[in-house]
Amino acid sequence: MQPLTLAISPCPNDTFIFDALLHKKIDTEGLDFKLVFADVEQLNQAAFQQQYDITKLSYHAFSYASDCYTLMRSGSALGNNCGPLLISKEVLTEESLNNSTICIPGKFTTANLLFSLKYPNAKNKSFIIFSEIENKVLDDTFDTGVIIHENRFTYEQKGLKKIIDLGEYWEQTYKVPIPLGGIAIKRSFDAEIQKSVERIIKRSIEFAFANPDSSKSFVAEHSQEMSEDVCRQHINLYVNKYSVELGFDGEYAVNTLYKIAQEHKIIPELNKSIFVE
Repeated sequence: MQPLTLAISPCPNDTFIFDALLHKKIDTEGLDFKLVFADVEQLNQAAFQQQYDITKLSYHAFSYASDCYTLMRSGSALGNNCGPLLISKEVLTEESLNNSTICIPGKFTTANLLFSLKYPNAKNKSFIIFSEIENKVLDDTFDTGVIIHENRFTYEQKGLKKIIDLGEYWEQTYKVPIPLGGIAIKRSFDAEIQKSVERIIKRSIEFAFANPDSSKSFVAEHSQEMSEDVCRQHINLYVNKYSVELGFDGEYAVNTLYKIAQEHKIIPELNKSIFVE
C-alpha cells in the first residue's frame, strides 16, 4: 500500500501528537505516512479539494468536507479555556466593534464560527494568516483581531488587550468544551484502514504523554522560533484527554457545535455520520 498522506500544522500540539507515529516509535500496523505541513486555513482549503488522505482541519471546515471525510476520535484540539481571543489596542464596546475592521485567521476556522455566533452584526471581516494578526492590529491595519495558537501567550507582552475570550463565551453559553480542530480521513478508505489509523493516532498520543521528552527535537524543529516555554504551554493547552480520545463528552461537544451553528445558519446540514464507524 502507498504511504498515506498526512497533513498537519507545524504547531507544537500537532508535532507533539504525531511525532511517535511519524518516526515509528510505535506500532503503525504496517501503514506508512507521508507528512505535509500547512497553516490551518490552508489545511481547510485542501480538505475541500480532497488533497490529502488524512488531515488536520478546523471543526468548522469539516462541516463543508463531511461528504468526503470522516472524523477520528483521537487527535483533536478540544477542551476548556483554550478558545480564540478577540484582541485590540483598546477595549471596545460591542457597538463600536460592530463597525470595526476585524482580522480573522481564516474563513473556515472555528475561530470565525465562534466570532460569528457572538457578533453576528460585525461584517467588516478580513481573513489573514494567524501569525500576522497581532502585528496587523499593532500597526492599525485592523482595529481588532481574533488570535489563536501561541499568540495567546504573547499578545499582552505586545501591549494588546483582550476584548473577549470566545472559548469562554462558548463554554459559559452552551456548557460544553470548545471543539477547535480535529483529524479526518477520507471516507473512500475502507473501515479497517480508518479504524487502524484511529488506533495509531491514539497510540502516538499515549506514547507522547508517557515520554514527553521524546518529541522535543521534532517540536522545536517546526515551532517557528517559539521558546521552549511557549511550546510547552502550547502543548499543555491544546493536548489533553480529549486528544487521546473524545469520549462521550467530546463527541457531545462536537455535535453541539454543529447543532448550534446549523441553527444560526453558519454551516450546512450534515447528511452523513461524522465519526469513523
